[in-house]
Amino acid sequence: MGKIKYIFKVIFGGSFKRFAEVINRVHEKCGQNKVYTFFDMIWCFLRYGAGVHDYLIFGFYNMNGRQRDTYMTRVRNKRLIEMVNDESYAHIFDNKDEFNKKFKDFLGRDFLCVREMTKEEFTEFMKNKEVIFAKPSSSESGKGIERLVKSDFDSVDAMYDYIINPKKNFGVIEQEIKQHHDLNVLYPHAINSYRIVTIVTDGVAHCVYATAKAGSDGKFVDNMENSGIACPIDPKTGKIAGCAHTSALINYDTHPYTGVTLVGFQLPYVKEAVRLCKKAALVVPEVAYIGWDCAVTEDGPVIIEGNNYPGYDFWQLPEHTPEKRGLYPYFKKRVKGFK
Repeated sequence: MGKIKYIFKVIFGGSFKRFAEVINRVHEKCGQNKVYTFFDMIWCFLRYGAGVHDYLIFGFYNMNGRQRDTYMTRVRNKRLIEMVNDESYAHIFDNKDEFNKKFKDFLGRDFLCVREMTKEEFTEFMKNKEVIFAKPSSSESGKGIERLVKSDFDSVDAMYDYIINPKKNFGVIEQEIKQHHDLNVLYPHAINSYRIVTIVTDGVAHCVYATAKAGSDGKFVDNMENSGIACPIDPKTGKIAGCAHTSALINYDTHPYTGVTLVGFQLPYVKEAVRLCKKAALVVPEVAYIGWDCAVTEDGPVIIEGNNYPGYDFWQLPEHTPEKRGLYPYFKKRVKGFK
């Protein structure tokens, strides 16, 4: 039953309504016959492991079979993860308290695990801090994260009681990251992170791709599900190498909130961030394929978190792959036995 549900979710996007919406959007984009699109989407799942989302965002409706076969798709990405990431180690990345302990040398900030901290430890932690971030132990897309300001509470004791309230379900509290001034120019209200994907083969960590994420719309997180944007990074130059896109597939040449020109924008410490993530990738060798979120301070990069189910779509969108060549050949060449 579980496999059937997964197939339904991949092919139809979880509902027939979602499936129909994509068919209509494809028709609007290129005029392709809707009946043809229906059967072509089913074929792309059977042949390339592409779900309804893949078909739309990668522009499969505008490709031939040879081009389609170069793309990492939802099923292929899942197969790679199951092949190189040991599920028994997933808890290290799924739980922020465990992650922070394991990767404390890469974080560049103070933190406390909520379930372990005493009131005395919290009071000491807050002595030189006005702002902290409280995060659920397990969450995604920035959900449940709160920015807490000490002066908003009657006392440090009241702040402590708020944080340990079981209803809040906080797992860790962290020192506020002060990001590099160049990234404040890009967008000042959130930590604008780099998403750096690594894979370890034969004991060597490789950078698959790097993207720059930025917040927008006045929000304090950079997640795309919260109005954020993402742009490809050229790891050699450290510059933004293409237009931004949103979760709604809207493209921007300038930041929609600050008006900053994106393509060619010089990002700080990109090479250093890649090196840091490649070093971190060797800490848990049983999990070889990881998507890292990396912040950048005035003194250099620090790691925010690691995702053991990394996304495959950032680097494969049409505006970033005009030659219509995806990442599948890269992984087949890099990972022995992956097909």
